[in-house]
Amino acid sequence: MHPDAIATLQHQLTTALSGAPDEVRRLFHGRGRCWPGLEQITVDWLQGVVLVALFREPDAAELAALKRMLLALAESPAWRQSGAQHLLLQHRYRLDSASEFLLGEPLEECLVTENGLRFKLDLGRKQNTGLFLDMRHGRRWVQEHARGKRVLNLFAYTCGFSVAAIAGGAEQVVNLDMAKAALNRGRDNHRLNGHDLSRVSFLGHDLFKSWGAVNRGAPYDLIIIDPPSFQKGSFALTKDYQKILRRLPDLLSEQGTVLACVNDPAIGPDFLIEGMAREAPALQFVERLDNPPEFPDIDPDSGLKALVFARHPEGA
Repeated sequence: MHPDAIATLQHQLTTALSGAPDEVRRLFHGRGRCWPGLEQITVDWLQGVVLVALFREPDAAELAALKRMLLALAESPAWRQSGAQHLLLQHRYRLDSASEFLLGEPLEECLVTENGLRFKLDLGRKQNTGLFLDMRHGRRWVQEHARGKRVLNLFAYTCGFSVAAIAGGAEQVVNLDMAKAALNRGRDNHRLNGHDLSRVSFLGHDLFKSWGAVNRGAPYDLIIIDPPSFQKGSFALTKDYQKILRRLPDLLSEQGTVLACVNDPAIGPDFLIEGMAREAPALQFVERLDNPPEFPDIDPDSGLKALVFARHPEGA
C-alpha cells in the first residue's frame, strides 16, 4: 500500500462519497485487483457508517499513512455532503477481525436498506456484517421470481434471500443454516420488513444430517444454494457441493428453478455448470446473473458466480 495507492484510494472515496448512495453499497472493491497496491482493501457504505476492511496486515508505516488519509477524508466536503457519521477500520487479517472506530461513537449494529428492504448489520464484533453486498443482484432476482413459490434457502445465514423472497410474494420459505444465531438475525430482518413469519421456517441444522427435514417440505419451486467456500467440519466446496446437486431432482417441482452460487476466486462457473450436468442432468443452465458494477474484477470468473438452472427452461 504505497503512497500512490493510498492517494488513488483517497480519490476514489472522495468521488464515491460526493454522490453517496441512498442505500447500502460497496464504495471501493480493491479485491477485484483493478487498482495495484490496493488488492487487500474494501470500503463499504452502510448509510452513515463507512466501513474500511483490511484483508492483509500492513506494516506500521502503511497503516499510519492509511489512517491519516482516512481522517483527512473525514474532514473533506465530500464526507460532510455524504452525511457520514462513523468511520470504522476492520482488521480482517486478525483471527478476531478486530475493528476500531476512527470517528464517531462505537456502534454494535446499524440498519441499512437494499432494494427497499431493511436489514440489521453487526459492526465491530464479527468478521462479516450479516449482508454480503456482492449478492445484491441475486437478492433482487429472487424477489422478482418468487411470487407464489415455495422456496428452499440453503446456507441461509441471516436470511437475505428469504427476506427478498417473501417481499416478492413467495408462498413459503424454508431457511436452513447450522448457525442458529444467524437465523435469529434472519427473524429480526423479516420483522424489520413487517413480514408474516408463519410463512417462514428456520431450521438450525447441518444440511448433510438433515435431509429428512428438508425433504418434508418438498417439492420446492425455487432452491437457493449459497454456501461458504469452506466451513470447518461441515462443508468443503469442491467435495460437498456435488452431494447437494445430486439431490436437487428429488427436491424440485416439475417447473422448478435453482439459483446456485460460488464465491471462491479460484473456482469458475464451469464448476457448477459441469457439476450440474453430471449430478442432475435434468436441470439445464439458463443464465449467470451479472455482478453489481461496484464489484469490478480483472477476471470475471474470479468474482461471485450466481447461476440459474431450470428443469424446463422457457423456450427449451
